[in-house]
Order: sequence, then structure tokens, then C-alpha cells
Amino acid sequence: MWLTKLKIAIIEKNPDALSKLLDEVPQLESQKEIEEALYLLKEATSLMNSLKDETKASMNLIKKNLDFLRSNEIRTSKKLDIRL
Repeated sequence: MWLTKLKIAIIEKNPDALSKLLDEVPQLESQKEIEEALYLLKEATSLMNSLKDETKASMNLIKKNLDFLRSNEIRTSKKLDIRL
């Protein structure tokens, strides 16, 4: 059952479900289950790394966009200048 939930979480790319499943890893009985779990955990690690990289790229793009928008705004003085 745990392996099935792990497969579903990987397919859905659901980091919350993966985290929850990793917190409650059961005692696996057979050699086949252990090998399957190892393979799935490697896939989950790869998935999490790719999601992390995507998030980092998105954050960098947002930062560049904000910097661009800020560079084009009109700078105004916060002081009242009454000199003519």
C-alpha cells in the first residue's frame, strides 16, 4: 500500500505527499519490495531536485522582472521642494 502511494505521489509530482510518506516508511518484508522502494526513492529524490531547480529558476525570473520594473519607475523626492 505504501509503495502504491509513493508511486502516485511521484506521478502527481506532489512534494507534500512525498514528505508525508517519507515520515512514515514501513518495515518492508521482501527483497522485491525493498528494491522497488529504493528505485522509487531515487525517483522521488530526482523529482524533488528538479522541482527545486524549477522553483529557483522561477524566483530568479521574478527577481529580474521586479528589478526591470523598478528601474523604469519615476524617482520622486520625498521632500517638498518649494524653491523656484
